[in-house]
Amino acid sequence: MSPLLEKVLQDIEQLTAEEQVEVLNHTTEQLKRRTQTQGKPQKKWLDLAGTAPYPLVGEDAQEWVTRTRQESQEHRDRLLRIDHED
Repeated sequence: MSPLLEKVLQDIEQLTAEEQVEVLNHTTEQLKRRTQTQGKPQKKWLDLAGTAPYPLVGEDAQEWVTRTRQESQEHRDRLLRIDHED
C-alpha cells in the first residue's frame, strides 16, 4: 500500500459517518465516470458504411424498394378485397 493511500485511509477514519458516506459517494461517481470513458469506444453507424458488399443480398436497393412496395400494396388490396389492375 502506498504511503499516500495509507494517509488518505487514516484521514477518512477520522471523519464522521456522514462525511465517510460523502467520500464513498464521491469516489463511486469518479469511478463510474472513469470506467465509462475508458471503456470500449462506441461504434458509429458511419464506421459501418461500405463494409457490406453491393448488392447485399443480390438485389439492387431500388428494385427491392419497388418490389416490397408492390407486395405491400397487393397485400393491402387482398385485405380490402380489391382487385388490383396493373
